[in-house]
Amino acid sequence: MFTRMNEIDRMFGAMDLLRTKMDRLFNEMGRPYLHGPALTLGTNSPRTNLMENGDKFEVRAELPGISKDDISIKIQGNYLEISGKRAIEPPEGYKVHRNERSATTFSRSFTLPDEVDAEKVDAALKDGILYLTLPKSEAAKPRQITIN
Repeated sequence: MFTRMNEIDRMFGAMDLLRTKMDRLFNEMGRPYLHGPALTLGTNSPRTNLMENGDKFEVRAELPGISKDDISIKIQGNYLEISGKRAIEPPEGYKVHRNERSATTFSRSFTLPDEVDAEKVDAALKDGILYLTLPKSEAAKPRQITIN
């Protein structure tokens, strides 16, 4: 029974890895292709929501067990990259009998629909969720043009 479940886990992990790579490919082209919840078995890419609310974008990324000191957020124009690492070390003197939580690195990048003001970005990590508020740059905001 356990062997069968391991095979199923590996199958879903491979399918999710393919979905993640396709998401990245289409996202980099500026056209998100696959949407909706997905299993994240065996991937190094956090599940992420990107939303727009008026003059700002909001991002929420699942980063359970990762401290804020191990997360890097980079913004350049309309390109956003979230990366980091999770280090799992047993306390000194402990003998490990089972280790299912492994150390890993991760990276997720997006091409946002508009440029953001990097100086005004707000980031918070709460309960394993990274919250980013990304105000649009002044150049990206719509302007009312008066006719002479």
